[in-house]
Amino acid sequence: MILFLAGMVALISSCKAKANKDDSQKTEVATPTFNADSAYSYTKVQVDFGPRVPNTTKHDKCGAYLVNQLKKFGAKVTEQKTVVTAYDGTPLHIDNIIGSYKPETHKRVILFAHWDTRPWADNDSNKENWHKPILGANDGASGVGVLLEIARQIQKESPEIGIDIAFFDAEDYGTPQWAKQQKDDENAWCLGTQYWAENPHVDNYTARFGILLDMVGGRNATFVQEGFSRDAAQNIVDKVWSRASKLGFSSYFVNSTGGYITDDHVFINKIAKIPSVDIIQTNANDQDATFPYYWHTLKDNMTSVDKKTLGIVGQTVMAVIYNEK
Repeated sequence: MILFLAGMVALISSCKAKANKDDSQKTEVATPTFNADSAYSYTKVQVDFGPRVPNTTKHDKCGAYLVNQLKKFGAKVTEQKTVVTAYDGTPLHIDNIIGSYKPETHKRVILFAHWDTRPWADNDSNKENWHKPILGANDGASGVGVLLEIARQIQKESPEIGIDIAFFDAEDYGTPQWAKQQKDDENAWCLGTQYWAENPHVDNYTARFGILLDMVGGRNATFVQEGFSRDAAQNIVDKVWSRASKLGFSSYFVNSTGGYITDDHVFINKIAKIPSVDIIQTNANDQDATFPYYWHTLKDNMTSVDKKTLGIVGQTVMAVIYNEK
């Protein structure tokens, strides 16, 4: 027994030494420079379509734009056009749009955002606006804008792994605050993501991990470590936030814990079983996950979007995927 333990200690020590040697030999991959101006432009184009609410012409026109942009940037594009049911029984014609790079490889990461917008400004201080649709410049368009710029960069210089960029629909059709229905039903939200998680665009699809971008353009934004992300994918949280810190972005990617937010990543974790994290703006050190003042109001327009924040988020995500082997 003593000899066995001694042998094990020697073996472990040898393995640790080898691991440390291997770690010391790892080199950082030169990450392409994310262009915040481009991301801002892609964000603005979406907003210029107007509210992107399912069952509307503006929604359909924006969807066609997103498909064309991904194709332009060299992705293999899959559309999932289907009908889902809203909280009040309304049939919603939705379109999940997925752009794939290196679709033949099994080493994959999925990056995703929602591209629809809230049909009601139900958090607006003016009750007269509660039934009006929002532009969703930060809440929706910013994440898509960042991912479009990442797609453009991938076409120019591809990371070693395969990347899927998914724009999910009907995320923001959850029960409005003024409705009589139960408001805490998480299944009323993220309808497009729920559909994809149960019916992925590729049979038996899997990925190492996923990163959700939601409200990633706010001025002086703070991104704390969201609760469901920590519970399901703590190692990915550590990967993203440590990468941001190395890049000098720790005042944005704050090393503190936040509250639990029902968002697209919840269903990717729960149904698709892909460990996923949510990069979403909330107030730092706020366990109640308070959103910016313009959230779900008519004030969520292009004045809520800052190029610097888009650039910080985009560069961080790119540094993560380009250093995956």
